[in-house]
Amino acid sequence: MNLDDLHWLEITELASLLEAKRVSPVELAESMLRRIGRLDPTLHAFALQTPDIALEQARRAEARLARGERIGPLDGVPIALKDLCWTQGVNTAGGMTIHRDFVPSRDGTVTARLREAGTVMLGKLQLTEGAFADHHPRIAVPLNPWHPDHWSGASSSGSGVATAAGLCFGSIGSDTGGSIRFPSIANGVTGIKPTWGRVSRFGAFELAASLDHLGPMCRSAADCGLILAAIAGADPHAPTALQAPVPDYLAGDIGGLAGVTIGIDADYVSAGVEPDVSASLEQAADVLRRLGASLVPVTMPRVDESVADWGSNCAVETAVAHAATFPARRSEYGPGLAAFIDLGHRLGGMDYQRILLRRADFTGRMNALFAGVDLLLVPGQPFASPTVERMATLGRDPVQLAGLLRFTAPFDMSGHPTITLPSGFTSQGLPVAVQLAGGHLREDLLVRAGRAFQKATDWHARHPAV
Repeated sequence: MNLDDLHWLEITELASLLEAKRVSPVELAESMLRRIGRLDPTLHAFALQTPDIALEQARRAEARLARGERIGPLDGVPIALKDLCWTQGVNTAGGMTIHRDFVPSRDGTVTARLREAGTVMLGKLQLTEGAFADHHPRIAVPLNPWHPDHWSGASSSGSGVATAAGLCFGSIGSDTGGSIRFPSIANGVTGIKPTWGRVSRFGAFELAASLDHLGPMCRSAADCGLILAAIAGADPHAPTALQAPVPDYLAGDIGGLAGVTIGIDADYVSAGVEPDVSASLEQAADVLRRLGASLVPVTMPRVDESVADWGSNCAVETAVAHAATFPARRSEYGPGLAAFIDLGHRLGGMDYQRILLRRADFTGRMNALFAGVDLLLVPGQPFASPTVERMATLGRDPVQLAGLLRFTAPFDMSGHPTITLPSGFTSQGLPVAVQLAGGHLREDLLVRAGRAFQKATDWHARHPAV
């Protein structure tokens, strides 16, 4: 078997080859490291590579395989981590020059759980400064492998690029306002933003504690389910990690979606949405109906208010997260993150309390909505595959920025889980995606629906020409 042809496989496919001993974990890791060495100098997906760690982990996976002691489906699978996940003995910078020399003395929980699952860590993936909106001016921006002139997504840009370009079989991203979803859309991969607290945040650089979510970015819903099962669950180091048991997200036959009710708010999903996205959403709705789901009209709570509140809520929490270095080391910050932290410092206590009250109200209304439907179908963003130039302009326009966040930030404010699914391509051949959102801790249903959708379509199986 030609190892250089394996990089597009889904983890579920690769796991079968590893289990059957048709692929050597060591040779596979070596092949992936060669591919990274060839492509990443152009793509800039990796903040740093960890070949020594990868090969040592691969040798251990191979020894377990030889002894018949394979840990599970992720054993020997090459993955990569967003560079805000603490990794023992490895520089972890969080996209910031301030932290470029920080070497954690222990793994964060997500890192540790992936290590325990037997994964092979190829390296740490680049992100925006502090996981906010912009890359630090001194750091090379990851390039979209479908077209370098187009946006690669926000914070988890390196994760989206590396997964889409076949530089890893799955990755970890984080999402505070859309940063698992935007890069999943931009790069044509599948991503899960879990319920807030489903995955421990211990040992991960913070942007905004009550909004941050860690989750998988992969080639398929099934692969996301495998990784989510490995990293989710209660954590003695993190009191906010939810205690609920972690299910087997791939258990049972996916079948169709008979009996699943999917809500769609026609006004919400169409306001300010460009034709490519609307057409993709309609096509996805048709697929879901053919799978047996019932699509019913619903009315979303006041989303625009929630989006407006997201910015101020996030800014205050970001100011808290950076209190040790800002404003003391302000000159080492990029302009975007510095201005955002300034906003957090300016907000008054009474205004912040009003935001918290409105957020609680919005979350309650979303819970009530999910009491009547199983899932929601919404766009991932209002436009398909924007250029880098367009995104630079959008960032200076509060109205356009609010439009971008309209389909992502509300689910961070309420903590509800979503799955982002490739759902088509523009006339220029660039990816488009939709989101399904579910009630708290309904990742099992999101994975099931995603698997059914991807069994009926092949958009997730298409790859850039790299």
